[in-house]
Amino acid sequence: MPACRVVLRLCCPSSCLGNSMHRLAVLLRVAQLPVLSTRGLCSAATGSLRGRRRGAQEKRLSRAEGEGEELTFLELTENPAEEENDVAAYERRLQQEYLRRKEEEDERRREAEAARESSSAQVYLRGLRLQAKALQPFLREVDEDFTTPANGKSLPEHDIELIDEHSLSVPSKPKKKKKGEHKIFGTPDPLAPVSEDQCPGCGATMHCKDPALPGYLPSEKYSRILKQKEDGERPEKAVCQRCYLLVYHQKALDLSVPHEEYRRIVSCIRDQKALVLLMVDLLDLPNSVIPDLTQIIGENKHILVLGNKIDLLPGDSPGYLKRLKERVLEYCNEAGINSKDNITDVQLLSAKTGYGVEELISKLQRSWKYMGDVYIVGTTNAGKSTLFNTLLQSDYCRSKASEIIDRATISPWPGTTLNLLKFPIVNPTPFRMFRRMERLKADALQREQDLSAEERKHLNHLKKRGYLIGRVGRTFRFQKKNTDEDIVEFDADALSFGQEEDSKPVSLSKKTEEKLEFTPDELKHANWFYDTPGIVKENCVLNLLKDKEVKVVLPSHAIIPRTFVLQPGMTLFLGALGRIDFLQGEKSAWFSVVASNLLPVHITPLEKADAIYENHAGKTLLGVPMGGEERMKEFPPLVPEEITLQGISTQEAVADIKFSSAGWVAVTAHSEDRLHLRGYTPKGTALTVRQPPLLPHIVNVKGERLRKSPAYATKKPPPLVSNLRLNQNRQPAKK
Repeated sequence: MPACRVVLRLCCPSSCLGNSMHRLAVLLRVAQLPVLSTRGLCSAATGSLRGRRRGAQEKRLSRAEGEGEELTFLELTENPAEEENDVAAYERRLQQEYLRRKEEEDERRREAEAARESSSAQVYLRGLRLQAKALQPFLREVDEDFTTPANGKSLPEHDIELIDEHSLSVPSKPKKKKKGEHKIFGTPDPLAPVSEDQCPGCGATMHCKDPALPGYLPSEKYSRILKQKEDGERPEKAVCQRCYLLVYHQKALDLSVPHEEYRRIVSCIRDQKALVLLMVDLLDLPNSVIPDLTQIIGENKHILVLGNKIDLLPGDSPGYLKRLKERVLEYCNEAGINSKDNITDVQLLSAKTGYGVEELISKLQRSWKYMGDVYIVGTTNAGKSTLFNTLLQSDYCRSKASEIIDRATISPWPGTTLNLLKFPIVNPTPFRMFRRMERLKADALQREQDLSAEERKHLNHLKKRGYLIGRVGRTFRFQKKNTDEDIVEFDADALSFGQEEDSKPVSLSKKTEEKLEFTPDELKHANWFYDTPGIVKENCVLNLLKDKEVKVVLPSHAIIPRTFVLQPGMTLFLGALGRIDFLQGEKSAWFSVVASNLLPVHITPLEKADAIYENHAGKTLLGVPMGGEERMKEFPPLVPEEITLQGISTQEAVADIKFSSAGWVAVTAHSEDRLHLRGYTPKGTALTVRQPPLLPHIVNVKGERLRKSPAYATKKPPPLVSNLRLNQNRQPAKK
């Protein structure tokens, strides 16, 4: 049989040629096809594997698209011995080439790993040097008694340990972030100077030293801002990392701020001639009233009490607003705030929906006028920063300040504001007050269809979130200068006409936007409105909760009461944060839950209550806390407290059982019916029996009884816009 020669061309990149050739040779050996020779036509061109049969003479192939590796082998030959020698020699060369390339690849890999280890070691040692440099001033000031014994002799050498920095091993890779922890972006720099600027969101002094301290900013961004100031450029706007995560990621960082620090900042009011606005959270009475307020701010201050979050409470009767004012004043009197008639008035409002804000501004401009600064104080999460932002865009703030001063950071987490924030108060001249009254009268005559599409959209959004809504406007607005005017740019070279006909002697450019700032004369005799840090509440359940849990517990929409009728021997769970056992009673009683709509309520027989809590705490059924068994291991257990009540009427609650800041349950019983209850709250939190109840007729805000269930259908009262004219053609609501 005549010998035939087959030529294969393998086109591949040069980087993977060795591996491809080796694999092909192995396949040929398995097929018992001897390889005769190779021709190195290696290049970066790519192509497909092609095979062609040729005659006895060997011919080199060429393609227009590139070169490849050419293999020639024989199927049959007349001289087998010569063929075997050629094949063996080729296999040896191929094996040597493969080993050489593998050794080069291993060497490159070892060099890369060594370079990475060296870089990590240098970074680690540089950090140690910076820490040692930062400790040098402290070591110099250490008392000699610390390093010298009582006998006056110096310490022996073996008592002093010297560590060679070159002997330090490279630190291991950092552990992965655990679930629930918040990542700290950027790197701190303990040696960088502290900035003189404050975070516009929380008021904390900006720095990059420690992420656990308020006002932290990553050193990469912090150094860039400092360089911009040194170069005379306008620095970019920035907030601390905590405010950034609160606003854009709804995450709260754990910061180490002592409780005494809050009180120290607020106590600066003592020596000032100022009006104090005491912000009270209506959902957390009486715990949101500061008992020792006069000791912090002084006993000679005028105090205007503001009851906030009125928009979240459903109206239980026609005169409930007047009754709430009286309740707030009673709690302030019990706390000793009004011992010297310090309280001038009580105002109910909603800093979020704007209800009562215009009335507050008119009251401040008529009574306090321009006699001094105004400070707003209160406990954490009372809504002070929300009111600060609302007033910043109102007639109480100078119109120019609204364009200069940034809004305060607001979030559901307690203690968002860490220092004083302020804006200049407008001087209420007779002309300004007259123009303001004209605007308010015109707004009150408007109907909802008279508003713009954007205003109606915003109004509908507020109606879904609250029961009482108000419109906050501005009479005078700051007129910005037109910065887009064309200006003539002088250029000496451009003004010298040459021989070129298309030369342009004058060029027009746009004026760059200038930074808007106050002049010294504008703030020379200004009075300021201050937002202060919240006084931390003790025994508050929010201190035990994580980020997601706080968002569930604190209500952000109008509260819809949920009413249940229970027999003795039944238990009510408010999540896993509160529990009420109905132990004894002659008749059934009604339990109306006033809490966040997202917080689940579960009713079960008393004998199954312990098993329900043990099996479902931390899970979906009870909702909060979240995280299953691992979360409940660190969560404090429920502590019982005995409660005895006597019913008044089936239409009026006898008391509220309040579970710290998680909400309350209004208990309604038959007249003269004596109830024996047992309430549970997490250890370290407060359970309060509030008598008289805040909303005594809340049991009437319900629908029909659900069949074969202890629950009633919920009922949501309609919202009300205060300064808007009602439609005359509107049909009255059906009863």
